[in-house]
Amino acid sequence: MSFKALSQPIDFDEVNALSQLSGSVAEHKARRDEELKQIIEGKDQRILLLIGPCSAHDEDAVLEYATRLAKLQEKVKDKIFMVPRVYTNKPRTNGDGYKGLLHQPNPEGKVNLIQGIGAVRQLHNRVITETGLTTADEMLYPENLEFIDDLVSYIAIGARSVEDQQHRFVASGIDQPTGMKNPTSGNLRVLFNSLHAAQHQQEFIHNGIEVESSSNPLAHVVLRGGLNEYGENIPNYHYEDLMKVIGFYQKEKYKNPFIVIDTNHDNSGKQYKEQIRIVKETLENRNWNRDIKQLVRGFMIESYLVDGRQDADGKVFGQSITDPCLGWEASERLVDFIAEHA
Repeated sequence: MSFKALSQPIDFDEVNALSQLSGSVAEHKARRDEELKQIIEGKDQRILLLIGPCSAHDEDAVLEYATRLAKLQEKVKDKIFMVPRVYTNKPRTNGDGYKGLLHQPNPEGKVNLIQGIGAVRQLHNRVITETGLTTADEMLYPENLEFIDDLVSYIAIGARSVEDQQHRFVASGIDQPTGMKNPTSGNLRVLFNSLHAAQHQQEFIHNGIEVESSSNPLAHVVLRGGLNEYGENIPNYHYEDLMKVIGFYQKEKYKNPFIVIDTNHDNSGKQYKEQIRIVKETLENRNWNRDIKQLVRGFMIESYLVDGRQDADGKVFGQSITDPCLGWEASERLVDFIAEHA
């Protein structure tokens, strides 16, 4: 076994000099980041809406989507705080398939991670600079966090990553709100073990250096459903599921209890239109139970310009090439519904 070097050692300072935020844009991001922190801490009761495509494979389409989203954000700003999903890494169950903008700046082109880093930074920068919305991304590779942590406002830890100690420990040193998804099994004990690790100081090796993390009090849970041993979907957004999660939070006194419902993935069985029903059911549960209303204050919705999905070589502008997404018209109606009923 061996590894073949495909590039020279990466200079982090050189990479991070690309697409930096400065001046009024950097100040605007800092203000948005403080608003988001206030929401996670419960000082601002608006709904957090993490919304956007499954994977950001087309810069122009992502910018078009974010531009529309910014106009919608202004309309519902008193009730909803939106953070567009600009997910530039795509986890693959067996390692095959499109792995995201970081790997392939062109979905039909060759893998080039060095070019990919520049493309990722440019995309996050453009969304912030051109729309005023700050962004979310998934930390699929902990060692890559330094390439984007100055540009993003929210970090997600995926279902396949949340059981990994390196992801948990790196999450404990992240300054941004960090959503820890339940594992693919749906096991809540595993989820809260991960949350415990992220909310405490840790010592470990990170990018070749011994470090001590600060702890991340803004880490919180994201419920995305699970799969049983027969490959059947086990949703975890129903009333009884939410009460179980609240019980975990209350038993062990975690900081800033906050729950985000991922309306796609194993909660919907990747039936993207089901996201509408799941949101509506959750809002009904919030109105029925005070504890649910207090803790369940976020949604993660997979949404793009065009309904559904296409293959990676497809040419439909603004349609996902990974998981199917809710199209723009339905997404806009759903956001209006959340604002009216939250």
